[in-house]
Amino acid sequence: MADHSTLPPSWQVPQEFRDRLGKRAGRQRPMLSEGHLLLVLHRPPLPGDVRRWGRYFWRKPDGSWDSSDLGSGPRALGRHLDEYAELLEKYDKQAEDAAGAEDYFAVLEGLAPVHRTARHLYQTLQEARKIVPQDRDVINFRDRAYEVERTAELLYEETRNALDFTMARRAEEQASSGRRMALSAHRLNVLAAFFFPIATLSAIFGVNLEHGFESVSAPLPFLGILGFGLVLGLILKSFVTEYPHRPVRERVASDGLRGTGPRTPDRTERAPSEPDRQKVRR
Repeated sequence: MADHSTLPPSWQVPQEFRDRLGKRAGRQRPMLSEGHLLLVLHRPPLPGDVRRWGRYFWRKPDGSWDSSDLGSGPRALGRHLDEYAELLEKYDKQAEDAAGAEDYFAVLEGLAPVHRTARHLYQTLQEARKIVPQDRDVINFRDRAYEVERTAELLYEETRNALDFTMARRAEEQASSGRRMALSAHRLNVLAAFFFPIATLSAIFGVNLEHGFESVSAPLPFLGILGFGLVLGLILKSFVTEYPHRPVRERVASDGLRGTGPRTPDRTERAPSEPDRQKVRR
């Protein structure tokens, strides 16, 4: 039978390991057979890479370690954890330098698979700790994996909170801007409605009065009226774009929520007299 296992061909591991492995590593997990411990782990995932590349660590019955691509000895598993720590440090720096929602989303997109992989890495080493409870290296690596998993979780939560805050702030700014524009549009509509009848009647009947400026040397009257109109336009613009800066609670309390609280009893209400009580009882 052809051997399709992804384990290094030179490893003298029990055949059960090769039989339980396919062409890909699969999920992260420990395997135990005949005193041999095999850790099926994943390399730190890269952004945009949906496939998880396996990395194998073999603990022999005598306590010595070997890895598929990080050398031999217990330090091989330590270097595996170092790669996760360095990647998290990179994302931490990227999150600190983020300036907007797009930057935060890029951090979350790359951090999410790292967080999941780190969590499964810790679970795998915790199971390995139960399989070989006397191995101090496994205990130490389990504790380091917990630190990596915890760091990834905190960094993910902080970045997501920063993204939510940025989106909420943008939404609040847009709502405030929309309210100011609606208020300005309302004022313009009021002014247009006020002057619309006069403008319409003037256009229909052509009310042109002789004001005497026709005989004055041009273009001084025209320029004077133009400048006066621009000044009035600026005054009108400042009025239309003015926005009330009262606090929201004060506006709510003064504009529409009066009297919505629980009704207080009227102190002037007459208490029922004794004859009235007797009528009620009857």
